[in-house]
Amino acid sequence: MKFLKFLFILFISLTTSIKADLNKKLINQLKDGKKIIFIRHAYAPGNGDPNNFNLNDCSTQRNLSESGKNQAKYIGIFFTKNKIKIDKVLSSEWCRCKETAKIAFKDYSTNNFLNSFYSPKYALNKKKQIKQLKEYVNKFESNENLVFVTHYVLISEVLNYAPSSGEIVVSDKNFNIIGTIEIN
Repeated sequence: MKFLKFLFILFISLTTSIKADLNKKLINQLKDGKKIIFIRHAYAPGNGDPNNFNLNDCSTQRNLSESGKNQAKYIGIFFTKNKIKIDKVLSSEWCRCKETAKIAFKDYSTNNFLNSFYSPKYALNKKKQIKQLKEYVNKFESNENLVFVTHYVLISEVLNYAPSSGEIVVSDKNFNIIGTIEIN
């Protein structure tokens, strides 16, 4: 039994140091710039939006909880602490994305190609949005990073990856995932 506990502790310590090394490598790549950074909005309890939500009225939408607001703050701290240069932050027009962007980065603008298409009301926009997103990234020229604050459905569609709330997913301009960082 003691041997199993020893192996378990050894396994945990090895995976933790491997994860730390991977994060350090990813942070160094972010410092190099020219990355596309997808951030799923911070924690907003629930799934989707209420049936009669209005894009222009935050009170009708699913919004960040207090823990989501704290998570957004830590996202911003992560970028500041690691001196990661950002050219531009673009957000979905949904309030939970805008609030995440505002808390984390202060300066941002919205772009509808980052909007959710989860709701049947917006599902028909999916192909157009993906096309516009890819065209935007293709034309983007900067030595710094580009940040997108968006939704699960868009990230999973573009990167074939299922992000957690507040997760940072880093890709190149060809949408190849370089790495991810979870902010709790």
